[in-house]
Amino acid sequence: MPLTVLTDSDVRDLLLKLEKDDILELQKSLGEALHEYSTGNQDTGCCSSYQPQRTIVKRKNGNKHLFMPAISNDAVGMKIVSLAESSSTQTQQQQPQVTKKPSISSQHTTDSAISGMDGLSLTPASTTASSISGGSFQPPSSLQSAQSTTPEGLITLLTPTGSPMALLNASELTAFRTALAATILLPKRHTVHTLTVFGAGKQAYWHLRLALLLRPSEIHHINIINRTFERAALLMKSLLSDPHHGPTTWQRHVKFTTLTPEFNEYGRLLKDSVRKADAIFCTTPSTSPLFPAEFLTSHEGRRKGRYITCIGSYTPQMSELDPAIFTQAVAPHEDGHHHHHRHAPRGGVIIVDSLESCMQEAGEIIQAKLKPEHLVELGELIMVKKAVMKELELGTGPGETGLKEWLIRGNVIYKSVGIGLMDMVVGRDLVEMAREKGVGVTIQDF
Repeated sequence: MPLTVLTDSDVRDLLLKLEKDDILELQKSLGEALHEYSTGNQDTGCCSSYQPQRTIVKRKNGNKHLFMPAISNDAVGMKIVSLAESSSTQTQQQQPQVTKKPSISSQHTTDSAISGMDGLSLTPASTTASSISGGSFQPPSSLQSAQSTTPEGLITLLTPTGSPMALLNASELTAFRTALAATILLPKRHTVHTLTVFGAGKQAYWHLRLALLLRPSEIHHINIINRTFERAALLMKSLLSDPHHGPTTWQRHVKFTTLTPEFNEYGRLLKDSVRKADAIFCTTPSTSPLFPAEFLTSHEGRRKGRYITCIGSYTPQMSELDPAIFTQAVAPHEDGHHHHHRHAPRGGVIIVDSLESCMQEAGEIIQAKLKPEHLVELGELIMVKKAVMKELELGTGPGETGLKEWLIRGNVIYKSVGIGLMDMVVGRDLVEMAREKGVGVTIQDF
């Protein structure tokens, strides 16, 4: 049995060359595995009863080690990763000196203050687009940390009979598979003109990149909200200087704006970025909400339907969104229905990758005191959505029009803490791709 070894650069090279059709095919494969996970059918290898809960070991120095075993239809394996504790959670750091920072726009051609940012300019953050006031909101301490929390580790893949199949660096793959699942519902959204992302690491990069690949001509504006201007600028540069795709559609017309806590009017601009967004990607290991709940729970905040993913927090103590946002999302209206004509529709549930894992580990869900009936797994929803769309397409029935309206136009929240099955399925697909393209090292008769 051959053993394939893929370094982090091998994995990244494979992923950067993916086109839209490749992404959709990988999402289909992952979606089918997640559906099998949710059905509980033990005739399939992906069944949830075959997936052990991950083990987390925390050392005295704050570092965490995660052991995530999993079984799919054609692979058995484990991901082992370590995460360095954010320096802000070890000691309270001093607040940064408040100075006015610029925002970045890709629409201008004056000289850049960032080395290598050719063709981009630095312009003052706009304060005339809206009169919305965000008050004096201060970002959570995790946004002040300068220490990387990117997981480092390895994914091992074996055949169902135990023969070694592959070893993959887990860093890039973890970010990619998380974003791949988080954007499965994005292609069907009615409007995706403005994106707002919290964070500027690998997770933020892959959420934005997949969104741009899936909806290239429709995304016009991207807001990057991060603790440091330099990291946000590098994220923008990496999206605009793609050596594998050349001058793609998004590179020509998408406007990028950055926002950091050092802006004088951070709270007001933050509210503006959240309110105007059609999709919000939360990708930080935050221990407290990234913005006040009122930005979305107020009468004005509920007028617009948004697709929101929060994938950065993964323990009961962590929370990227205020639990009040989750509480409102699952609460029925006064008339007992989940939809109201004055506001964007909501489904009465939070979408999760794993009900069991999120009930035990997702801080927002635990702090909001949600119950299992308030959650629906992505795998279950994918197949319901397909059946609804097919019924409407064939004209064989009315379909669940409320469900369709919610998924396409409503306020949809997806919460993920990550499950090893995702690594097995996506990792297995990448190994096949690598062997076909001659990427990595393959040892015959290992």
